[in-house]
Amino acid sequence: MHGDVSSLSAAAHLWAQVTIANLVSSGYQLLAFPGGNRALAMVLKVRKNRSAPPPEPCALTECMAVIAGAWAPNVIWHLRAGPRRFSELRTDIPPVSAKVLSQRLKELEAKGVLSRTIQPTSPPSVEYALTPLGQGLVPALEAIVTVGHQLKAARMAPARDQSLPRLAGSV
Repeated sequence: MHGDVSSLSAAAHLWAQVTIANLVSSGYQLLAFPGGNRALAMVLKVRKNRSAPPPEPCALTECMAVIAGAWAPNVIWHLRAGPRRFSELRTDIPPVSAKVLSQRLKELEAKGVLSRTIQPTSPPSVEYALTPLGQGLVPALEAIVTVGHQLKAARMAPARDQSLPRLAGSV
């Protein structure tokens, strides 16, 4: 009878090996966890991404990647009139910290939006200026500012309407 149990155990073991091999060949993944004298195995279904690879970023995504950073549009906006030094930009954009402004300037320089020029003065000074690519963003920011003014006016209109005296018989 002891032989029957061992042969049954061997048959079960062989069946498990074949089943696992079939599962692995059809896209499942075998994870084994050693557990004392026995090994605990778990079979997981691994999905393969069958969709097409993602498309290259569109032009809007590329542009938004440049101006989406905190204070990046403000930096571009203040450089549109010409080169500025770090301290001038800090004055132009009071809420921005020196650390964040420094990060934005480095990022915008790396993306080709602005250039950094060290002036041969004593002490040396650094000026930032828009590149032609950066100048190309100015009309987009001007359009955003125009819409911003319209949004602000629309938001303020209900408050103004409520503060005006109503005439008798008006709705």
